[in-house]
Amino acid sequence: MRTTFRSRFTARIGRTYLARLQKHGIGSSTIRLLPEDLLALLRRDGLDPVERLAGLRARTPVSKVQLPFGMNAWVVTGYEESKAVLGSADGFSTDFAHLAVNAGVAAEQSPGGLGFSDPPVHTRLRRILTPEFTMRRLRRLAPRIDAIVEERLDSMEERDGPVDLVQEFALPVPSLTICELLGVPYGDREDFQQLAMDRFDLFGGTTAPFGAMSQSLAYFRNVVRMQREDPGDGLLGMIVKEHGDSVDDEELAGLADGVLTGGFETTASTIALGSHVLLQNRDVLERIRRDDTMAARFVEEALRYLSAVQIAFPRFARHDVEIAGVVIPRGDMVLCSLSGANRDASYVRDDGRFDLSRNPAGHLAFGHGIHRCIGAELARMELRAAYPALARRFPRMRLAVPPQDLAFRKLSIVYGIESLPVHLR
Repeated sequence: MRTTFRSRFTARIGRTYLARLQKHGIGSSTIRLLPEDLLALLRRDGLDPVERLAGLRARTPVSKVQLPFGMNAWVVTGYEESKAVLGSADGFSTDFAHLAVNAGVAAEQSPGGLGFSDPPVHTRLRRILTPEFTMRRLRRLAPRIDAIVEERLDSMEERDGPVDLVQEFALPVPSLTICELLGVPYGDREDFQQLAMDRFDLFGGTTAPFGAMSQSLAYFRNVVRMQREDPGDGLLGMIVKEHGDSVDDEELAGLADGVLTGGFETTASTIALGSHVLLQNRDVLERIRRDDTMAARFVEEALRYLSAVQIAFPRFARHDVEIAGVVIPRGDMVLCSLSGANRDASYVRDDGRFDLSRNPAGHLAFGHGIHRCIGAELARMELRAAYPALARRFPRMRLAVPPQDLAFRKLSIVYGIESLPVHLR
């Protein structure tokens, strides 16, 4: 009885604590309460994971971290161990209801879509989306992606003085591509960018990402209503034509929001960070500029090496699950470090260098299992178009500021660089 009372008291204190976070956000005092083993998943040393993450993986690839007020979580940093978690839909759930209970967020704030759903809902929604992301259908976007890249390069070439590759190149390319894919107005791309980025900012308060989701969903509900009246040739219009009322407006808005979330910020961050790699490695820049066959190899190593998405969607154990000899109790949260897994020596020999001779097949940059990013091939198309075109157009580009002055995100689910000012000539 005493144990039951203690559990209830701890839970009540935890809810009070979470409510305070929702109101005031995550500040330095709050961060001090979080275990360093958890924060190590969200931090970087330039382009590399922090040393603590490698040390944690070497000690144990599956480790328990104690969150404030007795809440339990597990950090998975190994490659095979992460694949085991991400590949087990029977053992782990991503249903938003678990996150709502653990983070003190209203269930009504669920964004829907694929990321926060389990089978059979996830299976049905993914079956609807999958045909729109086959290579056959994506090929129709290839000329438009090439045109978007060239338009951005033309615009940059007309500029005098330093150009910020983040604002002028990395952000617009995926933003405009998603506008093309979904069939929404190009004039909305700035709102897209802000809404997508806000949900990955851990300093805006624990509910700031959910507020951004709510705004995004409200926007897409309006777009869906317009597509119902006059279906276009974009993804939303095609789903309306092919599936009609079997997909309701809320589900369709959630799917569109998921495409925006998964396809914008992650690709933009990878383009920006990969451009930084080119600036640091002139020999690599020359190779992809002169040899078209190097583009695909560069992209795969960039995805592994950069791992812009640092952690996968939280998983919650459906029952007691054993991973690498460690039993994760039912209901506990599990966080897989994709950046840690992609640097695991059991998967690939990693000496901290970007290496074009490496063959990083099987990297986890897009996740694994039923929740593997459905837009992976679209992202690859954008990256394969962006990097070589940038290298060919501006082979002598160089940083406009000392490297130590570059500002990287300090604590973020999706890692990135705030700005990348360069001289193009």
